[in-house]
Amino acid sequence: MTSPLIQSKLDAIVETLRNSSSKVVLLFMSLSFTKLFLSEMENYNITGKQWLGSESWITQADLASVERKYMLQGAMGFALPQASIPGLGEFLLSLKPSDEPQSDIIKAYWEKFFDCSFSPSNTSAVCTGKEDLRTVSSDYTDVTHFRPENNVYKAVYLVAYALHTLLECRNGSNPTTGKPCVNKNDVQPKLVLEHIKYVNFTTQNGAKVFFDENGDSVAQYDLVNWQMKEDGSAEIVNIGHYDTSFPEAETFKLKENIKIVWGANSNEVLRSVCREPCPPGTRKAINKFKPVCCFDCFGCPEGTISNQTNSPECLICPPKFWPNEKKDRCRPKPIEYLSYKEVMGTLLTGFSCVGVFLSLLTLMIFLAHKETPIVKANNSELSFLLLFSLTLCFLCSLTFIGRPSEWSCMLRHTAFGINFVLCISCVLCKTIVVLMAFRATLPGSNVMKWFGPTQQRLSVLAFTLIQVVICVLWLTISPPFPKMNMKYYKEKIILECAVGSAVGFWAVLSYIGLLALLCFILAFLARKLPDSFNEAKLITFSMLIFCAVWITFIPAYVSSPGKFTVAVEIFAILASSFGLLACIFFPKCFIIIFNPEENSKKHMMGKTPTRNL
Repeated sequence: MTSPLIQSKLDAIVETLRNSSSKVVLLFMSLSFTKLFLSEMENYNITGKQWLGSESWITQADLASVERKYMLQGAMGFALPQASIPGLGEFLLSLKPSDEPQSDIIKAYWEKFFDCSFSPSNTSAVCTGKEDLRTVSSDYTDVTHFRPENNVYKAVYLVAYALHTLLECRNGSNPTTGKPCVNKNDVQPKLVLEHIKYVNFTTQNGAKVFFDENGDSVAQYDLVNWQMKEDGSAEIVNIGHYDTSFPEAETFKLKENIKIVWGANSNEVLRSVCREPCPPGTRKAINKFKPVCCFDCFGCPEGTISNQTNSPECLICPPKFWPNEKKDRCRPKPIEYLSYKEVMGTLLTGFSCVGVFLSLLTLMIFLAHKETPIVKANNSELSFLLLFSLTLCFLCSLTFIGRPSEWSCMLRHTAFGINFVLCISCVLCKTIVVLMAFRATLPGSNVMKWFGPTQQRLSVLAFTLIQVVICVLWLTISPPFPKMNMKYYKEKIILECAVGSAVGFWAVLSYIGLLALLCFILAFLARKLPDSFNEAKLITFSMLIFCAVWITFIPAYVSSPGKFTVAVEIFAILASSFGLLACIFFPKCFIIIFNPEENSKKHMMGKTPTRNL
């Protein structure tokens, strides 16, 4: 009869199992409670569970029955290892009541095995004491292997070896401990317990017995599997072992080519988890309102990774690294710069080459017609020098493309600054020449002698030398240098040229802007001169384009990210260079090639009608 308290606990456990989605159940009970529990489970027909049993019941095949065939199918658990004890089987099977006439236990077992009685009775036969135990099939007579008995066997030998170690005496001292010898009459349980830790032996059936530095004995277990038969009986199959006396890699090992039956007749290992493990790239967060096996998985924040399953936290990648898409490892950040191989770099390179080609083509046309009036007008030397400087401007844009280095960073900014000043200086001198030429046509004017070819060359040289001095100071104090920008983009590195001294950079641009503004003002003042001097109108238009390009360049340069900053700078160089080339030289080339009749001194002097250049 089960007590109400125990029955209420069993009912609560069974009810929990009925409502639970868990597939794996650990049944850690004594044999008597296991019998009660399984009897209770039969009433509810709960199947489909993978039972893990404790050593108290996992080898008790008599728990199996037809009703429990599907419930206990595939049960597993660690059991005390099977072992044969030399001589014990023969002793047990040859034992008779006459050998131990005072033992009531032997008489009770004898009467049970042979269904007889040593006391005369009308209901049962009389036991003679000569019956043969080998004819009976029971747990007692199954002496092939022992489990709990083997532990008793080892324990007896353990105490014997401990006593031997305790009582061993050589030259007045114990050779194991170095302490004075102990007389057998002084043996105490405490002394025996102290000497057990020195014991290390192997039994006749091969079991190792010793204790480690923590006082723990060798843990030896068999992993057994219940494989139910059609008649409801259970075959308990040994499928592996656990032995701490083996090397760590072999402590737990399953037998090879062994059939394993899982619960619920499944062909695969059953999983019983509230939540699947958090994969790499996520972190594990415990939910305090749920059991410890029920947790949440959160993706790692930006810039962090987790490279382990169920990682409690995410790791920050080093500055030059960034997580991959799965966020399970850090990879080097890609380095971005304007390359010749990409589309934008190829297009800008193509436009630069086209500009160089057009500049050289114009130069060849002017050289071929250098004796014509339209080329000689306004000092042909300035035209040739301007075309040369425009060629250099187109070429210097190429220095902005490619991987930045110390030399390329210094070259691109200084070459750009000096070439553009040389170009603007030529345009400025041409504008001054236009104004001087108009003044020279007035009666009594002798102004051209103050700004002849020599003064023009010196002016261009002086304007350019000022920019050279600014660039030299810039390179000396704080030159441009390659820099890895990791702030604008988190996931990649921008390799760019830092300007070094911001004062030097803006001084170069400001000086170019100052000359361009001065040139624009002078050309604007000369825009209403007679048609023969209408080159001032072309210069005015070209400088208008030039100033518009560089005014819009400043906000675009500041706000553009990464390689687009360099692309904006190249675009500004190319646009302003094409503007100067197209506005100043293309109309003259058109006249030279397609209207050579207008390329005469009369047209240049305004004595015949002429078209605007």
